[in-house]
Amino acid sequence: MRLVLALGFLFGACKGDMQKCEEACRNYGNLVYWKHADAEIAAAPPEQRDALRKKRLGEFDSKLENGVDMCVSQCQSANNDKDMECMIAAKTADQAIACTTK
Repeated sequence: MRLVLALGFLFGACKGDMQKCEEACRNYGNLVYWKHADAEIAAAPPEQRDALRKKRLGEFDSKLENGVDMCVSQCQSANNDKDMECMIAAKTADQAIACTTK
């Protein structure tokens, strides 16, 4: 029984903070998604931009929710506080991307 508890604590200590990982993943996903979506919207003819923005807004929640669990799992496994804090603090997509490409 003690071995099981010790292994649980050992492996639990190797995991990153789930809440911070989720915050980092959501910030990263939000910034990167809108960087690409805004570029696409800006390139569209003016009369199509509102419809395209509504379409991208509708897709955003679904794409974020579909990808956040995997991102959180990878973040926890990596247990890299420096990258996680960087992704949380990022204010632009380029800053968020730079957090993961060092």
